[in-house]
This record gives sequence, C-alpha cells and structure tokens, in this order.
Amino acid sequence: MGKILEVNDIHVYYGSIHAVKGVSFDVNEGEIVTLIGANGAGKSTTLNTISGILHARSGSVTFEGKDLHGIAPHNIVRQGLAQVPEGRRIFLQMTVEENLEMGAYTQSNASIAPGLADAYARFPRLKERRKQIAGTLSGGEQQMLAMGRALMSKPKLLMLDEPSMGLAPILVEQIFDIIRELNEAGTTILLVEQNAQAALSVAHRAYVLETGNIVLSGTGAELMASDAVQKAYLGG
Repeated sequence: MGKILEVNDIHVYYGSIHAVKGVSFDVNEGEIVTLIGANGAGKSTTLNTISGILHARSGSVTFEGKDLHGIAPHNIVRQGLAQVPEGRRIFLQMTVEENLEMGAYTQSNASIAPGLADAYARFPRLKERRKQIAGTLSGGEQQMLAMGRALMSKPKLLMLDEPSMGLAPILVEQIFDIIRELNEAGTTILLVEQNAQAALSVAHRAYVLETGNIVLSGTGAELMASDAVQKAYLGG
C-alpha cells in the first residue's frame, strides 16, 4: 500500500490570518483517513489547498508522487483527485442527470453511460429522480448527488468535506454506510467531518486539527478511545 497523498508542512493564509500552520499528514492507497476538529480548525482550508482552490504559502502537496503546486483545480481532477465540497454545491437549476454528466467532464463520451449506470446502482434514489431539478431534492439526496457527481470523474482519491452537515441522524448513517462501501470497492477517501463519532467509526486513521495545527493522530479506534477526544468531540 503506497502513499497516494502526502501533505508536507503546509502554511495557508487568508490575508494576514494564518489559517493552517504547518500541517503534515499522508493517505495510503485504499485507506479512509479523516480530519476531525471544531469549526474553524482549518479542515476545509486543508482540503481546498490539496484540490488547488487555495494555495499554500509554503510546504508541499504531492499526489501519486507528483507535486501539485501551481496545477489548476480542473487538472488536479484529471489526475484522479475529486472533492465533494462543503455545502454540496450542486447545480441547482439543472436536473440530477445533468449534474452527474457535469462530473464526467474529464472523461471520454463513451464512459458517461457506464458512469451514470454505476451512479444509479449506488444511489437508486437518484435514478428515481434523474429528470428532477436538483434544487428540489432533499438535503440527503443533494449530498448523494454531490458524491455521485464526484465519482463520475473516476477518482483515485475522493475528498469529502462535511458530508453529514445538516442531515438527520438516519441519513448520516446512510451516508457513512455509502462511504464505507465506496472504500471497500477500492476508492481511497480523505474525509473532513465535524461528526467525530461517525468519522472515527469508519476511518482507518485520523488526525485532530485545532486552530490550524495537528494535535493528535492515530487509528480511528485509538482516537475514539482517547480521553482528550472523548472530552472535546464525543461528549465524554
């Protein structure tokens, strides 16, 4: 199991605000790795830096041995790294199927029909709603659509930013079942999540971010059992 992603000592600023302060971690092929932490800890900033939306002032991000510095976000997707953004960001005026097709812009036309078939097999609800305008879907359906759209690019690494945000507990359970299934089918996943309990229950390894720094790391089970994590994030 080789390293698919290496984040090395990245420092990211918003103007003069030092949002990420020397974060380093890696993701091995086939793993689910999660970053947990409170709001404002730097989790989304870290993901957005990996996917090229933000730029680190120093440090490096390497994907499959290639330095991603200066590569445009759409070309990072072409290399096999897709992000499901916080708040889903689906195209609200388009149909479900049009949204999915947009996710396949890096793929050949011949791969769109098989990609749609895979998405509908994984998310049967989307198949039922494929001609529906995406803005009329429920929150859970929109999250499934955002995930399905990202999967249309056939990513080697799927990054999920707060997939459980705003969802009812039963839907959170469903989304995390899907995350587990995707991983078992061979997709490597980097997960950012405020719901520490759900995230640690699926993660092989985890890192805790606090105010732009990694303060703890270990397996999902180790962090679930940690007193500090119990007190801060699991209501223990």
